[in-house]
Amino acid sequence: MATTRIGIDVGGSGIKAGLVDVDEGRLLAERIRVETPDPATPANVARTVADLVGQIGADGAVGVGFPAVVRGGVVSTAINIAPSWIGVNAIDLFEEALDRRVVVVNDADAAGLAEAAFGAARGVAGTVLILTFGTGVGSALIADGKLMPNLELGQIELFGVRPAELRYSAKARRREDLDWETWGDRANEYLTHVNDLFNPSLMVVGGGIARKWEMFSSRIDPGLPVVPAELGNNAGLVGAAVLAATE
Repeated sequence: MATTRIGIDVGGSGIKAGLVDVDEGRLLAERIRVETPDPATPANVARTVADLVGQIGADGAVGVGFPAVVRGGVVSTAINIAPSWIGVNAIDLFEEALDRRVVVVNDADAAGLAEAAFGAARGVAGTVLILTFGTGVGSALIADGKLMPNLELGQIELFGVRPAELRYSAKARRREDLDWETWGDRANEYLTHVNDLFNPSLMVVGGGIARKWEMFSSRIDPGLPVVPAELGNNAGLVGAAVLAATE
């Protein structure tokens, strides 16, 4: 019998939830997605997450991927979420709202763990970077299978733009109405820079943009060690669910 946990992926524009077979890293039913509440305050997000968990209806701990630096359950940044999150113990907040044990992790870290265990980075030795292009640019660094948490490569300065995600995120593509080739050139700039910084064995492109890989991949330097995420935009909730089963 499969071990299952609910995974939640809180994003700047949407919140996704699903019941995950944590032994195989796959969803057991179609995920649920709702818009992130506006404003995305702790109370509003907690209510939304509780509603999603209620719709799924499964027992057990819940894993939450969250778009911020999270240390010991406490939110330390609020770039793509309401500023009132800073200093909030997200574990305490969600456990009170859900009346069950909750694990909270940076959303890109959750996606990285999922890709390393079940996806494109499975079995890859050395340094692996998972880069999620969505409302912002999330990043996860895994070195010889060990996660180095809370890496925020979306916040670097690149070509005079800081944070870089203002120019290189999927949101920036939509905001500026860029065609895929133009955005692909931008993504190539970003990936080239990150490759020069870390010299990874592999870079995995994930987030909402992953399902459009064929639309822009021709603009990516073939010499870069880049592949699309195998779990696509479900990686974050899969990784969060797996953590809920292991911690």
